[in-house]
Amino acid sequence: MDIYQLGLRPLLFNVLKSDPEWLHQQSIQFLSWLDRNAYRFPVTGLRDQLQRSFCLADTRLEQKLLPSEKFSPQLFPNPIGLAAGFDKNGVASGIWSTFGFGFAELGTVTLLAQPGNPRPRLFRLPADKAALNRMGFNNNGAEEMSGRLRAIWQGRPRPMPIGINLGKSKVTPLSDAASDYVESFRLLKEWGDYFVVNVSSPNTPGLRSLQDAPLLSGILSALQQENQGYKPILVKIAPDLEWDAIANVLAVASTHRLAGIIATNTTISRDKLQTEVIDETGKSVREEEGGISGAPLRDRSTEVIKFIWRETKGQLPIIGVGGIFTAEDAWVKITAGACLIQTYTGWIYEGPWMVRRILEGLLKKLDERGLSNISEAVGLEE
Repeated sequence: MDIYQLGLRPLLFNVLKSDPEWLHQQSIQFLSWLDRNAYRFPVTGLRDQLQRSFCLADTRLEQKLLPSEKFSPQLFPNPIGLAAGFDKNGVASGIWSTFGFGFAELGTVTLLAQPGNPRPRLFRLPADKAALNRMGFNNNGAEEMSGRLRAIWQGRPRPMPIGINLGKSKVTPLSDAASDYVESFRLLKEWGDYFVVNVSSPNTPGLRSLQDAPLLSGILSALQQENQGYKPILVKIAPDLEWDAIANVLAVASTHRLAGIIATNTTISRDKLQTEVIDETGKSVREEEGGISGAPLRDRSTEVIKFIWRETKGQLPIIGVGGIFTAEDAWVKITAGACLIQTYTGWIYEGPWMVRRILEGLLKKLDERGLSNISEAVGLEE
């Protein structure tokens, strides 16, 4: 265990009982400041120290993935990425490699700026190593993100790929969803290395219905017409879909030449939770709306990854997310068929040394099995 797990997390979670959303906002503001001042003394020294502590570079962890029709595959320094939801507005997009991540996904961003759902809307479930959120795509909008990413990245080399997760604006009717996604993509396509169509958040009314094959097909057709093979486009699915519904999504993905699937978003299931009551509201966890992330999602997301791997015969790249806390969790996802993995809730619970610990563990797994690259482990158990 490290100083975060032994001291800082208990202080923030148990003693100060800090509001999760307030703490998140303070963290993002600090990380944004750290990035903006990266080349000023003494921040340069601090950033170098963070990089030495949290990063691990090894060619055995590198993969070239997610080509587009017009561009070659991208180099991912390692398979661990920051999941969408943490850096909603891309304000800290230049700092994530300093914490050891091999890629980061920004957003979810919508075409129109929106405040999200009423507070409180983010809750810790420490007994379950989980979180419940009903944020509702709170963000400053695609145009603002475009300007911010231009200011951060124009003329600056990227140490890793940056993805952008696109959602539907709450006020946009479902019938106009395709044009909403397309306009966001048009504003941002210069700044994302890959794009994700988020039709699986449980916190925007009606959004999950867009996973139905005809509606999803309309969105993807419009996006690919705008895209013209320029950027890899993926879709993020819910863990609560039935197998035939997932198979239908895969058929649509094949038809529209998607670059991959992200499995999975948060779950609306409350099965097997130890938490019974949300302290902040006094209500049963079953009465509270929102999606559950973290450890309770681990097994289901892995099952979905296995299903996709089998259905596509390993030909469609999968980014696995849900319940990753340890190297063993990461290894299970990868050997189930995920070529890349993402974390958010696990990083909150385990702290900033988590990525390095997982990478060290993955290298040990490769050594134990005589493998020369992490790509050789993808789908190994299938």
